[in-house]
Amino acid sequence: MKLRLICLPWLALTLTGCAMSSPRPEVVMSRPDFLVSDVRVTEHRDHDDLLSAGLGLAGLAGAPSPIAEPLHPTPAELRRRAIQTSWKGIADLGPLGGYGTVYGAVPDVPGREFQAFARVPGASQPHRVLLQVPDAFDAAHRCLVVAPSSGSRGVYGAISLAGAWGLPKGCAVAYTDKGTGAGYFDYADDSGVQLDGTRARRGEAMLEFEPGPAAADAGIAVKQMHSGDNPEADWGRDVIQAAQFGLAMLDRAFPEQAPFTAQNTKIIATGLSNGGGAVLQAAGLDDDHLFAGVVALEPNVYVPGHGRPMYDYATEAAIWLPCALTTPRFTRVPFARAPDGTMPPAHAQRCKTLHAQGRLAGGTLAAQGEAAYERLRAHGWTDEAIATAASTTAFDLWRVIVAGYASSYLRRGAADMPCGFHYVSIDKDNHPAPADPATRAAWWADGSGIPPGNGIALRSGMDHGDDPTFAGLDCLRRLWTGDDADAHALRASIAATATRLPRADLPLWVLHGASDGLLPTAFTSEPYVAWLRDAGRAPLYWRVPYAQHFDAFLAVPGFGAAHVPLMPYGYAALDRLWSHLFEGTPWPRELPTPAARPRGEVALSRQLLGLP
Repeated sequence: MKLRLICLPWLALTLTGCAMSSPRPEVVMSRPDFLVSDVRVTEHRDHDDLLSAGLGLAGLAGAPSPIAEPLHPTPAELRRRAIQTSWKGIADLGPLGGYGTVYGAVPDVPGREFQAFARVPGASQPHRVLLQVPDAFDAAHRCLVVAPSSGSRGVYGAISLAGAWGLPKGCAVAYTDKGTGAGYFDYADDSGVQLDGTRARRGEAMLEFEPGPAAADAGIAVKQMHSGDNPEADWGRDVIQAAQFGLAMLDRAFPEQAPFTAQNTKIIATGLSNGGGAVLQAAGLDDDHLFAGVVALEPNVYVPGHGRPMYDYATEAAIWLPCALTTPRFTRVPFARAPDGTMPPAHAQRCKTLHAQGRLAGGTLAAQGEAAYERLRAHGWTDEAIATAASTTAFDLWRVIVAGYASSYLRRGAADMPCGFHYVSIDKDNHPAPADPATRAAWWADGSGIPPGNGIALRSGMDHGDDPTFAGLDCLRRLWTGDDADAHALRASIAATATRLPRADLPLWVLHGASDGLLPTAFTSEPYVAWLRDAGRAPLYWRVPYAQHFDAFLAVPGFGAAHVPLMPYGYAALDRLWSHLFEGTPWPRELPTPAARPRGEVALSRQLLGLP
């Protein structure tokens, strides 16, 4: 990797100084007013490319990329690890998954990156924007793909979707972390993350996330959860800023072809999970007609009166799913039982807890499990979603998600999260301890953006008794169902995340796994698509059989056998959109969903996907 230093009258491009580059003329342009940092420009060639940082498919799937001096990782080492972490956290790179043989590829794509901090009006903390420009940018088909990160991941969080599809086609790809990411701030040493991924103390450099001062024992602050900005409400604006940043940096990269505008450059917005919800938010805010098309995979999307917000059904699942999973219908479902086939004691205990509080009928475990199951069914949960959600329950993801999101919605800091929750660094024995310096140095590259993990634990002062997580979860649930000031504030923040109606002529495609147990289609995509159609829009919608939320989980033995990955359908949708935008292929009003079949215990084949 080479750091290219350019000095321009409107924007310095280095953190340490400026030097002259090649003498070609630069385009005179105004500084985008949302940028709050210099722009860092790096070159990626010679075994350090844009798509895999030189690792290739085998390296991405392999052991963590090494760091020569763990206490002092270089920006290049952190970038490589961040790209690898994002690939492995999203795509199925397992030996049976078919990536690189049945669908997808990881070619070497040399080029440049432009990265900066940006801020939406009214926000106190920035979000990252990053543009990848391949050397083989297709000037005859000017294409910019805009991709917000999935989940709570950092700026490379959508690289396996947008980068893997767009860069080999000669598209530039603009990313944003949408106010999430692993720019964790450690109050123990008052340090956070710089633009290049390395750490610095407060006051030494501009940081990705710099919360207000607190005591050294305040723990770990996480940008999405503790920024005070309710960043989810701004995800659409983050995406629009990423698109605008991409156009401005294309002007910089190719001054002889400038200006790059939405009128002469096709801008495609795509994302999955929270990133899918972000591009749908952006579509509803696109008054300037920036986007030529939108492809959203398994989106976390909410329209008041249509479906349910994630916080509602996630808090419900956290409380009731363990008991519902005790019923015999889920005996053979992966993660619903212990590895030896026995019932997890915590599941039976949850039934006992709910029954003791008078919230669950039935004098036996079997009757209580049925009552919990019927309650979920009455609230819209399908058997498919419940079965797959056994994995989310087994990994304690419901509690992890709602504890963090409650803090974000209530605009709390690290020391006053609701319901007694907090993030604390731990040692190898899971005891509170100062963060391991090498682990902390790599947080930006290795973290998922929402602890626990990487030496950070989620703790609650309410944990006690035979069902230790219940009190904290019940407190979080009451923030949705209650009538006190905090409940009203939380619901107001969630209302601010609502998606607006996109313009009528926008090609828009929503794809969702029928077996998604984290963001069930019944609460998200289906009501959103129905709302669009009622309003005279004509979105394409694929509810893909046997696809679920986490392609990366398909490498787990037993789990992958029951499913197919969703990623190849996203690539197919993007291919169809490309043909429409650049080859004149008519955009269909309807398109039958492929008849996918479970992979089984064998390697994935094209026939199982049901794609042409």
